[in-house]
Amino acid sequence: MPVTRIHGLDRSIEGTNRWIDDVAAAFGTEDRGFAYRALRAWMHTLRDRLTVEAAAHLAAQLPELLRGVFYDGWSPGHVPHKDDRRQFIARFAREAGIGRDDVPKTAAIVTEVVTSRVSPGGVAQALRQLPEELRTLLRPGDEPKG
Repeated sequence: MPVTRIHGLDRSIEGTNRWIDDVAAAFGTEDRGFAYRALRAWMHTLRDRLTVEAAAHLAAQLPELLRGVFYDGWSPGHVPHKDDRRQFIARFAREAGIGRDDVPKTAAIVTEVVTSRVSPGGVAQALRQLPEELRTLLRPGDEPKG
């Protein structure tokens, strides 16, 4: 159902809704607010750990509306942040509105959804820029480490 009656914007809204629905389904919830917060936290914490070029490459694969969310509050002159695992978890938890202990599972689930929606290797290419201690938080199927 068109919202704006502007094809490109309506298509982006529909695409964003599908992404949020996919995240919610992956968690087995109908709480779209939670799904959106988890997706946004994933995008922001990863974005700020990437180079400008890698962040732009990943963002280019997002629906237009989510691309705006991705870039919201971004300061490209101050990236990549050198957050360690503890800082990364704290920031993700704060942005997602979840407990720190829930971050590894939440981040891995969102990674899986995003990976299924972008071009093959798109997420893996971004994750290769991260230190191993952060990659293990974001890779689906990895066991969380302290």
